[in-house]
Amino acid sequence: MYRRRFRRLPVLLLLAAIVVGAGYVISRSGTRDVELVKPFRGQAVEAVYATGVVEPEQWAKIAALAPGRIAEIFVREGDVVRQGQALARLDDREARARVAELEAKAAYWREQMTRSKALAERGIRSQDAFEKDKSELDQVNSAIAAARQRRSDLVVTSPIDGTVLRRDFELGEVVGLNDALFWIGAPRPLRITADVDEEDIPRVAPGQKVLIKADAFPDRVLEARVSRITPKGDPINKTFRVRVALPDDTPLLVGMTTEVNIVTAEKADALLVAASALVGGQLFVVRDGEAVLRPVTIGIRGRKAIEVLDGVGPDDQVIANPPAGLKPGERVRAK
Repeated sequence: MYRRRFRRLPVLLLLAAIVVGAGYVISRSGTRDVELVKPFRGQAVEAVYATGVVEPEQWAKIAALAPGRIAEIFVREGDVVRQGQALARLDDREARARVAELEAKAAYWREQMTRSKALAERGIRSQDAFEKDKSELDQVNSAIAAARQRRSDLVVTSPIDGTVLRRDFELGEVVGLNDALFWIGAPRPLRITADVDEEDIPRVAPGQKVLIKADAFPDRVLEARVSRITPKGDPINKTFRVRVALPDDTPLLVGMTTEVNIVTAEKADALLVAASALVGGQLFVVRDGEAVLRPVTIGIRGRKAIEVLDGVGPDDQVIANPPAGLKPGERVRAK
């Protein structure tokens, strides 16, 4: 009898171990793994993000006033030009022929008017005949002025002083009214024209600092200032144009694309936590292995970090990315 009990003892011990192990697994399965961080001191920055393009402060995109084939090119990219200087000429043979035809008609009507006047003075023709010839001459002269203007429109000229930044055609090409032929602008000063969402524009004001990143200079953060904001926004894209004035020593070049962060608020020594930790104006902190939801007062909001004015301290353990469905009182442990 004693021998039977002794033999059954290891089996009972094994069953007890299984029960205890199952309870341990169950208790651990109810614990969530979370990422814990501590609030830290640093510079709090609140900024409005946008993208923009570098362009001259003064520039013009030039198109022909009439369609036609490019017959001559007078300047090259990089040339300095003056206002009114000829840049290119479209084929004007037809226009010149039209002017010559009208000028020949004008010469005929001038001679005809001279004869009519002489005959009217001698009483051979009436004064009305002279007035009719004069009217014909006036009409032809008006047509000549219009034809000369059309011929003049075939010469593409610069509307401003500047440098030829770009030329978008070649000799012999046929261009239309909406085709940009030249880009003329002053090499300095430069600016960035950025499109800012209308929901962010109330926080933007002239004089604010701008931090600039460009693919051409991946290791540098450039600084500039907001110079002005266009009064009227784009109702389709729901954006406003913001002009950022660049310093004269900027390494950026005309046409480069940039990312801009317009600094709307900053503080040098602020208590910060990861922006991903905020849940509806509250933070989850860990106390004795449990998640505790704590209301906090938020100051400056950055893209990656936020300033905490009240509610947590530098020694608190904050859940950086609260998992979905996490509730106060749940057991948690650090990953």
